[in-house]
Amino acid sequence: MSPGHTPVPHEGCVAAREVLDRVGDKWSVFIVALLGDGSRRFSEIKRSIDGISQRMLTLTLRGLERDGLVTRTVHATIPPRVDYALTPLGATLLVSVRALVEWSFEHREEIQRARDRFDRRRA
Repeated sequence: MSPGHTPVPHEGCVAAREVLDRVGDKWSVFIVALLGDGSRRFSEIKRSIDGISQRMLTLTLRGLERDGLVTRTVHATIPPRVDYALTPLGATLLVSVRALVEWSFEHREEIQRARDRFDRRRA
């Protein structure tokens, strides 16, 4: 153990892993970043996130709502309108998510080159 390192109790590791499982999956990151610009309808979110299925979007939004990061508001219209928005807790996550998304865009070419080098060595 390094000097100044404080061991994390098992319960702390489990709790952190549960939170990171939610906020660290690729769809949650995109949804949080998208909702950072304001509330969106389900169909708007689906159109904005290339490659996400309707089922995966539903499951991810439900998980984010369960964790208190997103609110779901149903409007009594015909047809019903459902809006999703970040909660105040979800907004605190936005700074980190935006930084992660920005970092990934800035370094995507470098990462791809590293992958190509790795794959060539293994071939």
